[in-house]
Amino acid sequence: MSQTTPTEIDQESAADAFTDECVLVLDFGSQYAQLIARRVREQNVYCRIVRHDLSAERIAELKPKGIILSGGPASVYEDGAPRCDPELFRLGIPVLGICYGMQLMCKALGGSVDHTPSREYGRARVAIQERRALFEGLPDAMDVWMSHGDQISGIGEAFQTMASTDTCPYAAIAHRELPVFGMQFHPEVTHTPLGSQVLHNFVIGVCGCEGTWHLGDFADALIEQIRKQVGSRRVICGLSGGVDSSVVAALLYKAIGPQLSCILIDNGLLRKDEQGAVITEFSNHFKADLRVVNAEQRFLETLKGISEPQEKRKRIGYAFIDCFQEEARSIEDAHFLAQGTLYPDVIESGAAKDGPAATIKLHHNVGGLPEKLGFELIEPLRDLFKDEVRRLGEELGLPEVLVWRHPFPGPGLAVRCLGEITREKLDVLREADEIVVNEIKAAGLYRQTSQAFAVLLPVQSVGVMGDARTYDNAVAIRSVNTDDFMTADWSRLPYDLLAKISTRIINEVKGVNRVCYDISSKPPATIEWE
Repeated sequence: MSQTTPTEIDQESAADAFTDECVLVLDFGSQYAQLIARRVREQNVYCRIVRHDLSAERIAELKPKGIILSGGPASVYEDGAPRCDPELFRLGIPVLGICYGMQLMCKALGGSVDHTPSREYGRARVAIQERRALFEGLPDAMDVWMSHGDQISGIGEAFQTMASTDTCPYAAIAHRELPVFGMQFHPEVTHTPLGSQVLHNFVIGVCGCEGTWHLGDFADALIEQIRKQVGSRRVICGLSGGVDSSVVAALLYKAIGPQLSCILIDNGLLRKDEQGAVITEFSNHFKADLRVVNAEQRFLETLKGISEPQEKRKRIGYAFIDCFQEEARSIEDAHFLAQGTLYPDVIESGAAKDGPAATIKLHHNVGGLPEKLGFELIEPLRDLFKDEVRRLGEELGLPEVLVWRHPFPGPGLAVRCLGEITREKLDVLREADEIVVNEIKAAGLYRQTSQAFAVLLPVQSVGVMGDARTYDNAVAIRSVNTDDFMTADWSRLPYDLLAKISTRIINEVKGVNRVCYDISSKPPATIEWE
């Protein structure tokens, strides 16, 4: 059977239990659309993302308590720019437009939008003129995060100004008759410190939500959805030992028990002693079938001579699926393939093929899958961020050591070994990576950092060891702090810790004579180097 792509209807089936109190986010291609949903969920209100072009009639059928229009990369006055059904503003359902969503809303209801030379990117200070609804309980002025080149040039008689900056006179507006609001800044990002309070005022105050939804309820709905989708057939799940695949396995095991078969593909791209650790953890917490495929040589041959990151990811994706297909032949009635795809993976890969989001990088379980997969996909975490997955793991009873393990990319060390992949390079990287992680743990900083690892660079540099000249590899250390993995800042690790890590790597890992520390944030960099 061919690969299936999750649709708005697929998402709806998991949310049937919450339609009495749900907020919809109409996605216009924003990199932060899911972050909006996450912030709404922090108010204990279920929120899900749908296509921007749903008809007003369909939206009314879904009975949301509120609607949020996301930002997006387009300009509202361009031909082909994504638009919503203008009738949704007449449904009587509260609407909040953010950035592009605000401009679209204003233009549809009589305002005007233009490109402006006074663009705003980064922090800005807004002065609040009207407190009702969105700004109840907030100070006269607050810091916000702007990211726009267009802005509203006129609001007509239908709107009134609620807030402004020195260069943006309509930083927030409200319709005089309809429950329709807009803001040019982004309340969903952490760079707007009071943004959660603004969204609380909209979701709880304006929309009238009671805030009774919890992640545990979502887990129950997912389990029931999986049971209905699977029926009496079998599911195979790729297990890596990471948080995402472990939570997927726990969900599936709770839903279908003995119908689950887990497959660990040892592709030679795992961390040091990873296979044994995964088998031990799995045996301690699950009673499901576990099969191990030793495929190191196969993956190394697939990657031989390949340096381009996207091509690496594609080839790893294809090889993974080939291994799954071959192993699945020995599993009777293997019909479904479960994956730990998260929403950051989806939006970085460009989301839906026909959606408005931009592609940043392919993820092997999103953009690297062949057109004819051979299995029907189950991706129960596709709508969640990493921190939500961790909380879900706790709800399912997984141990802390597993739930709070740092993420490990699907393509493994292939995206941390820059350039061509060889077994020798991977062995060097494995040793360096183990030192980084163990020293951060020993310093008591593992839970204070979100992701930490070593990267083997495709350069050699001159050094001196003893009285001899060396010309060896350089290793970069990467450690970041983040809540959602959509944005991240580099960890301010103590100098003494960095010095100890560097000394150990250079002294203990043969072939390395230089260690660097990566101090770039996301954006503009990504967390992984490839």
